[in-house]
Amino acid sequence: MNQLRKNIKFKVINWIRYYYQKCRLGHLGSSVFIEKNVALMRFPRNIHISNSVVLKEGSKICACNENSEIEVGENTTIGYHTYIFSSNKITVGKNCMIAPFVYIVDSDHGIERSRLMNLQANITSPIIIMDDVWIGTGAKILKGVTINQGAIIAAGSVVKEDVPSYKIFGGIPAKNIGERK
Repeated sequence: MNQLRKNIKFKVINWIRYYYQKCRLGHLGSSVFIEKNVALMRFPRNIHISNSVVLKEGSKICACNENSEIEVGENTTIGYHTYIFSSNKITVGKNCMIAPFVYIVDSDHGIERSRLMNLQANITSPIIIMDDVWIGTGAKILKGVTINQGAIIAAGSVVKEDVPSYKIFGGIPAKNIGERK
């Protein structure tokens, strides 16, 4: 058991948050710790959270439309003020650590000059984050990316291409900077 989970204390308010969200979400596993100011937004029935997930204060998870999906695997931690916004599908595996202020979004907008920006099409592509991934503070994960098992994303990185298993990616745009030993 890691330091965070060893020191989590479920208080009455945490159980109230848990049972409130359990009624709203598509699935909420057991022992999910939800801190204050966590928002599970728009289409909560399309959000599926497995057992022993920790949702830190200020995190926002949004299924943006009736067809979008979000799945979070067991023993994953989602850091303070992290945003996960899906217009298509975002899957986060088991035993992942997502640090504070991470932004994961599976869409962007068209950029045709002949149309107003706010009338442009929403362009989507799923994001897959496999098991045992660590995403550092302030990283941004863009549409269509797969981060394979055991990979690490350095703080402040912008990931716009797939990351192989056990590789360490960093920078803007993120590139291979090392490998887990």
